[in-house]
Amino acid sequence: MSWIETIGEDEAEHDGRLAALYAEMLDPVSGRVDNVLKVHSLHPDGLAAHWAVYRAAMRGTKGLRKVEREMIAVVVSVRNGCHY
Repeated sequence: MSWIETIGEDEAEHDGRLAALYAEMLDPVSGRVDNVLKVHSLHPDGLAAHWAVYRAAMRGTKGLRKVEREMIAVVVSVRNGCHY
């Protein structure tokens, strides 16, 4: 398994742009940023782009409820062999 250096939520306070992006992405339950997003932390522009694509996919389909979008994401992750 690969190891990718990331910047944690606490460390992001030193970078205004990263801290602002993380504030948008914090999970309300855990208070953490998902690792799939955090892998872009060394490149905030890439993180912002990933976040924009994610938001568009999860909010842009008017015919599906959020729970249905999440269910599709889980099925695709399982099918792709993702373990998160």
